[in-house]
Amino acid sequence: MNKRDYYEVLEVDRTADEGEIKRAFRRLAHKYHPDKHHGDREVEERFKEINEAYDVLKDPAKRAKYDRFGFAGVGRGGGGGPDMGFDFQDIFGDMFGDLFGVGRSRTRGQRGADLSYEMDITLEESAFGTEKRVKIPKLAICEKCYGSGARSGTTPTTCPTCGGSGQVRYQRGFFSIARPCHSCKGEGTVIKDPCSDCSGAGRKKVTTTLTINIPAGVATGTRLRLTGEGEAGIHGGPPGDLYVLINVKPHPIFQRQNDDLVCEVPISFPQAALGVELDVPTLNGKVPLKIPAGTQSGEVFKLRGKGFPSLNTGRKGDQKVIIRVETPSGLTRRQKELLEEFARLSHEDTTPIKKGFFDKVKDILG
Repeated sequence: MNKRDYYEVLEVDRTADEGEIKRAFRRLAHKYHPDKHHGDREVEERFKEINEAYDVLKDPAKRAKYDRFGFAGVGRGGGGGPDMGFDFQDIFGDMFGDLFGVGRSRTRGQRGADLSYEMDITLEESAFGTEKRVKIPKLAICEKCYGSGARSGTTPTTCPTCGGSGQVRYQRGFFSIARPCHSCKGEGTVIKDPCSDCSGAGRKKVTTTLTINIPAGVATGTRLRLTGEGEAGIHGGPPGDLYVLINVKPHPIFQRQNDDLVCEVPISFPQAALGVELDVPTLNGKVPLKIPAGTQSGEVFKLRGKGFPSLNTGRKGDQKVIIRVETPSGLTRRQKELLEEFARLSHEDTTPIKKGFFDKVKDILG
């Protein structure tokens, strides 16, 4: 069989980069895999040819020699067969790499897990901000062995089974399949004398006390991120983060609407009719509010800047004061007489002073 140019075999240009060559190899190797064409010698030879071309072009040094000297530069001048020690991951790495653990050593640093904590705060605390001290249970680096897992004065040793790679390889026909080492469970090292505090894990359960700054303006559902306050990483990996989920407890007087504060203030019928000045509660204490004569139930007055600060801009919302006119009950005879006289003087009897909703509809529709 005459040897073809390796770039022609992989169907790529001579200027192709490493990524293009790898993608071309995976596509062709999948297409011409012998397991998909049982007994087809031509396909088997094509598969070998593809593997030989990739074995050279994936290596920058081999590729440079091939580009300069051709097959003679890589010692493959005749019809010699390819080097069959290729890595199974090169064909199916993206799909099956995690399944077989190919090319992955667990001795690499792994990031610690993120943690979450739900925190209840008052409405006042959400408006003005506060500090909270909380206790967080988590896995931290063992202070006795500094995360190595080995007893003080000793160190983990290289796994004799895998030689420290964390993998063992099995030859299956044309494939060299890598799997996690059963002796060290893919770690690459074994601990013969484990740390007495963490039993060789390198981490142990602790409870840490943190002071968390709650910014003014947070609302229910706000999530605060504390970088690096999650669980410790493995093999020197970075720690995870702590996420604090805010829940604002209900308030007996106030409610929040976006950045506005809302409250209802009850007044009597005479106060609504004649007008009055009231001391209205706010989160900063009471402030005077003038209620003009003739105020109707449901009317809204605004107190500028008495709401919540925006988390984005810091600009404060307003406080909305909703007036609720209370209808008197349990009237004495004299009170009833006075109200009946009032109705006669108003020439309204028991008709509302202002037209109601249904009267307005009647006027519109005729």
